[in-house]
Amino acid sequence: MAVPKRKTTKSRSGKRRSHIKVSPKNIIEDKKSGEYRLSHHLDFKTGTYKGRQVLDPKN
Repeated sequence: MAVPKRKTTKSRSGKRRSHIKVSPKNIIEDKKSGEYRLSHHLDFKTGTYKGRQVLDPKN
């Protein structure tokens, strides 16, 4: 069985994991309703997407 010869240092393991991170979500404020939502997603409060009425708004 293969066993490492030396302990992996914190800096070396940190360098290896440097690209593993949590990316921030693309949250925008809706122009009409003022609610926060994800871009390229439907606004559930108004039921609109790209200026078109897609769903009946929730009351």
